[in-house]
Order: sequence, then structure tokens, then C-alpha cells
Amino acid sequence: MSSLYEAPYRLLLERIRAARRAADVTQAELAKRLGTDQSFVSKYERGERRLDVVELRAICIALEINLTDFLLDFERELKNRGLA
Repeated sequence: MSSLYEAPYRLLLERIRAARRAADVTQAELAKRLGTDQSFVSKYERGERRLDVVELRAICIALEINLTDFLLDFERELKNRGLA
């Protein structure tokens, strides 16, 4: 992964994990909602597997959060950390 994108992607993963935890959902529970297995969730949360926007949308739906709001919050956090 290019260093240009490394820090923003790590932040994205942090935000996804935080959203899952805020929803009080385990990795196994989220995997079930996504129709996959827990290792899929674990791998993308650890950065071993890259997510695309369609997968991110599915995660947001499974966590009952709005994708647009999630992305706006992510963008604000990028700017706050000087990563935008």
C-alpha cells in the first residue's frame, strides 16, 4: 500500500471498528449479517484485506448506520488529523 494512502486507510479501519463496537456487534455477528464468516471481518479490520465501496456500504447497512454520514465523519476526521 502506498504511504500516501496508508494513514487514511488505517483511520478508515479504526472508524469501521469503532462503528461496529458502538453498535455492540461482534465480528461474528457482523459476519453473519453480511453472509460471510468472521475471518472476513477480522481480515479487513486488521488491514489484511482491502475493502471496496460496495463492501463498505454493506457493512454500514449491516450496522444500521448511514453510509453518507459515516463518510462525512471520516472526511472530517481526516481533516482534523491533517490527512486530507
